[in-house]
Order: sequence, then C-alpha cells, then structure tokens
Amino acid sequence: QVQLVESGGGSVQTGGSLRLSCVVSAYVRSSSCIGWFRQAPGKAREKVANIKIADGSTSYADSVKGRFTVSQDTAKKTVYLHMNDLTAEDSAMYYCTAGPPAGPVCGSNWYSYDYWGQGIQVTVSS
Repeated sequence: QVQLVESGGGSVQTGGSLRLSCVVSAYVRSSSCIGWFRQAPGKAREKVANIKIADGSTSYADSVKGRFTVSQDTAKKTVYLHMNDLTAEDSAMYYCTAGPPAGPVCGSNWYSYDYWGQGIQVTVSS
C-alpha cells in the first residue's frame, strides 16, 4: 500500500523558513512523480512543486519560484520542500502526492496524482 507521510509544518513569521518532509513508502514506483500541492481556506487546490524520482527533474509554480526548492533523498525515500521567504499567502494545508508522470514530465494538475498524504498545516503570520 502506498503511503505518504508529511512532517515539518507549523507556524512561522513572515520572511521565515520551513522544511516539509514527505516519507514515501517503498511501493511507490521509481518512475513516479512526487508533487506538493497546497490549499488555503476558500481557495482552489494548487500545485506548488514536483519532482520526478527517476531523474530528479523539478517544476515549480510561478508563485514560489526562487523561494521554494524541492529535493529528494532516495536512500531515505524522502522528498523535501524547502520554503524560504515565506509570506502570509503561503499559509495553507500542504499535501504530498504521488503519481505517474504525464509523459516526459510530472503533471501539474492535482488529478494527475493517485496518492495523497494526510496534509500538514503551514501558517505564516506577520
């Protein structure tokens, strides 16, 4: 059974940093993509970033480019989301997801991902 377990969320002040971790179960195929999505109250779910396990290629939403970095430690079966220069607009529930690639790249839409973690809250306050 595929399991994704997030950790590392919490509260931080504007301009601060957090690192989210997602431990990926051994049943996730090495050809898979791991995506980070977020959803704030009253807003649509949106892509944050993704990484292709096989080659480490990454993709980011425009709103987080230059501030967030997604990386992986294949030995630990863990994917990280490093978040810097956080603002109130980054406050949301963050989800780690897994799914097949959309052709040569990882999908940007939430419905491209079959498996979801339980989510973890990130709150940024001034």
